[in-house]
Amino acid sequence: MSGEDKFRDYLRRATADLRQTRRRLAELQARENEPIAIVSMSCRYPGGVSSPEDLWRLLVEGTDAIGEFPADRGWDVDAIYDPAAVDPAAQLPDRTYVRRGGFLHDAPLFDAAFFGISPREAVRTDPQQRLLLEGAWELFERAGLDPTTLAGSPTGVFAGLMYHDYGGGSPAGSLASGHVAYHFGLTGPAVTVDTACSSSLVALHAAMRALRAGDCTLAVAGGVTVMGTPDMFVEFSRQRALSPNGRCRPFDAAADGTVWSEGLGLLLLERLSDARRNGHPVLATVLGCAVNSDGASNGFSAPNGPAQQRVIERALADAGLGPAEVDAVDAHGTGTTLGDPIEATALIATYGRRPPQRPLWLGSVKSNLGHPQAAAGVAGVIKMVLALRHGLLPKTLHVESPSPHVDWSAPVRLLTEPVPWPDTGRPRRAAVSSFGISGTNAHVVLEAGDPPNAGDAGPERGPVPWVLSGRSPAALRAAAGRLLAHAEDRPGDTAARIGLSLARG
Repeated sequence: MSGEDKFRDYLRRATADLRQTRRRLAELQARENEPIAIVSMSCRYPGGVSSPEDLWRLLVEGTDAIGEFPADRGWDVDAIYDPAAVDPAAQLPDRTYVRRGGFLHDAPLFDAAFFGISPREAVRTDPQQRLLLEGAWELFERAGLDPTTLAGSPTGVFAGLMYHDYGGGSPAGSLASGHVAYHFGLTGPAVTVDTACSSSLVALHAAMRALRAGDCTLAVAGGVTVMGTPDMFVEFSRQRALSPNGRCRPFDAAADGTVWSEGLGLLLLERLSDARRNGHPVLATVLGCAVNSDGASNGFSAPNGPAQQRVIERALADAGLGPAEVDAVDAHGTGTTLGDPIEATALIATYGRRPPQRPLWLGSVKSNLGHPQAAAGVAGVIKMVLALRHGLLPKTLHVESPSPHVDWSAPVRLLTEPVPWPDTGRPRRAAVSSFGISGTNAHVVLEAGDPPNAGDAGPERGPVPWVLSGRSPAALRAAAGRLLAHAEDRPGDTAARIGLSLARG
């Protein structure tokens, strides 16, 4: 072979290697930016919400889920409640001037036998861990997965958690995610996240990164909050940060504080390509997400507007979108006189850059639920996924007059009434914000997934079996009761559609 022939052979091999390298690089870049599918959701929130369907009904009906303190947790309400504590001059540091919040009144209940847990161990187990177990089981079933078959699978658990006050306090927050991984035999990362009120969105961010990196193929992500003591009410009464009458008024001129509440919200996440290949439902996709910190601001617990603006811009960049390509935002919106104007200004500075005829619609699920803290951000995600699927933006409660501390001249509008989803000629998109008192901010961008009822059964041609199961006669009767209530509440659902959903579950 002549020198010229050798040179040509070298060039051919080098060209082939370059093409292969470019292909691998393109595949890697696509993987790093691949949308993440939300294939299932489960939740518990105040107002008797035990499913995403319950949450949607509460939102559409405009229900305020705030109620009285629970009577079964040993709280000495008479000893700590004093309405005079709202006045700083009263100097009542160990009192709360509110006795209302959003509570999971069935938090003490737990079917320990179902999970193979002894009664003694169940009593010792933090209710937050018990809720995570129940929510994860439902999450898998709602995706059409048999929870008992996931043992050994590279499924991750990313749980937001901020309270350790049950039974005298537990220092091991890691048990929250670890308990779920242990019970189901999941071998992906098991991570407990505590960034206070942004914990569940930060958990979602971590789960997205793990899925894109290949650390897991499925991921449970979300957060949980159950308050074992009333200490947060006492502490934030001292700071005059709670609404005296228990109403959360996001971005309203009369906003006078937040309302503490509880909840559980979980998402089952999967790379979009995997979800399509596995035939899993795609309720929505997460296009982008970002997390940052306030850094040194004008106070440790004070919000930082420029940091909030930066996290929004980074989330949009991660999603590959401009601000005008997102239709609505479910905001952090806690109803505080300091935080809401700062957040609204950051939203206007980013999403306000859009045509006036296509305003950004702004709301907050906290007007219905109060502030479920470590389960707050995921509540906003579940709300917006449901809104994307139903084509309706629910009303934000208790907003009568927009805050005068915000320049509302930009095309950003508060959802003072329900609004049909704008027809833009492109996929519906929404975003959710969550900010922690620790200074950790998170923002996530969502896009509509498959249309509701995609792939449902065809016309009914005779009796349709409805498959039910339970580990005891009582459990089977309870399942039948829930199914009957579901069918009565949704007369538009066909027998075939319900039967198919039960068979998949």
